[in-house]
Order: sequence, then structure tokens, then C-alpha cells
Amino acid sequence: QVQLVESGGGLVETGGSLRLSCAGSGRTLSNHLMAWFRRAPGREREFAAASSWIAGFTYYADTVKGRFTVSRDYANNTLYLQMNNLKPEDTAVYYCAASPRSAGGSYHSPQRYSTWGQGTQVTVSS
Repeated sequence: QVQLVESGGGLVETGGSLRLSCAGSGRTLSNHLMAWFRRAPGREREFAAASSWIAGFTYYADTVKGRFTVSRDYANNTLYLQMNNLKPEDTAVYYCAASPRSAGGSYHSPQRYSTWGQGTQVTVSS
């Protein structure tokens, strides 16, 4: 059973930076697609960034492209999200998710992912 635990959230001013971490346990995730989603108050969960099982392949939502960077330590089952130039609209609970390579569906679809973390709050003050 795979478990994911996020950390690194907090309160930051507009223009600031945060780095989120997602530690996986239970089994190797090297053959999984891993992603960050976020849910802002009153809004649907939305895709932010993803990292393929193939090193170097990453995907971003247009809203975060150029500001966020997803990276991964395959050996240690850890996913990261470096968030720079944060804006108030980035305020949300951020979730880490994992999907086996064999799963169907698009990388940006929440339905593809079978394992989720509990989330970490990111608040950007204006």
C-alpha cells in the first residue's frame, strides 16, 4: 500500500517562494506518474504539475508554467514542487498524487490517480 505525505506548506507574501515535498512509502514509485494538484476554496481540484516515470519528462498547467518547477528523487520516492513568484490566486491546499504507469487517462485528470496525500495548505497574502 502506497502512502504519500506532503510537507512544506505555509504562509508567504506575494512574490515569495515555497518548496513542497511529497514523501512516498510502502513501495517504489519509480514506475509511477506523480503529480501535484491543488484545491482553492470554493473551486474544483485542479492539476498543477506532474513528473513522469521517465526522468526529465514534466508537465505543467498554464497557470503555473514558468513559476513552478516539479522535480523528483526517484531513489528516495520523493516528489518536490518549487514555487516561485507566488500570487494570491495560488492559495490552495496542495495534494500529491501517484498513478501506476499502467493506468489509463491523461496526466492532468484526477481520475487517473489512485493514491493521494492528505494535502498541505499554501496561503499567499496580498
